[in-house]
Amino acid sequence: MKKYILDLRVASVDHVSPKHVLLKLTQDAPLPETHPGQFVEVRVDHSPTTFLRRPISINFVDRKRNELWLLVAAIGDGTKALARLKAGDTLNCVFPLGNGFTLPEESGKKTLLIGGGVGVAPLYDLGCRIKANGGEPTFLLGARSARDLLELDLFDQVGRVFVTTEDASVGEKGFVTQHSILQQEYFDYIYTCGPKPMMMSVARYAREKNIPCEASLENMMACGVGACLCCVEKTIKGNERVCQDGPVFSIDQLLWK
Repeated sequence: MKKYILDLRVASVDHVSPKHVLLKLTQDAPLPETHPGQFVEVRVDHSPTTFLRRPISINFVDRKRNELWLLVAAIGDGTKALARLKAGDTLNCVFPLGNGFTLPEESGKKTLLIGGGVGVAPLYDLGCRIKANGGEPTFLLGARSARDLLELDLFDQVGRVFVTTEDASVGEKGFVTQHSILQQEYFDYIYTCGPKPMMMSVARYAREKNIPCEASLENMMACGVGACLCCVEKTIKGNERVCQDGPVFSIDQLLWK
């Protein structure tokens, strides 16, 4: 898939939580085609301590409004600078990067999309695509508390939503892999993105149930194009570059215990 370097205009900045912002970017020409699970490398201007681009998952592409959505966790100097952007500012982006999720080949299949923290970001785009193809997405989202859950209203418009929080402030108490839905229903496919320990637990569950499962890895990335090798992950094929060979991998490829 062809990659582009574009100066995109900030259409809006929505502060969806105390530490998360939703950037909606646009341009006059139609945005390039993307696939759920791919990401963007953004240049961070006006941050003297940020020298490299920052990888951000594509949250959604709104074709009607010609907007690219990026859900950003403002936790470091670079991402905090992104959170200070205003409507009308320009953000230089390289995209679409990486390989995305494999969509179910047959319509009507039951899919479970499991996300934790800001890892829910690519699952919204994926869920929308699955629904558009006639599938039945179900979302299982986990966070530390209610204030850390993101975009619940959007997910609710796409499919069923189940929630866990560690402090029991909303949904079931505990981790996503402890939610009762996993024992009550069977799913044809599982997709996951979030903290690595969470995804490893999801992978163990999927293997026990013999359910095909893909995970979107969040390894530290620098270049985003496979040159620097700082994001490598051990797989059955050897060390693979998450930014180039992933970020989405079948769990059958990963050497997770």
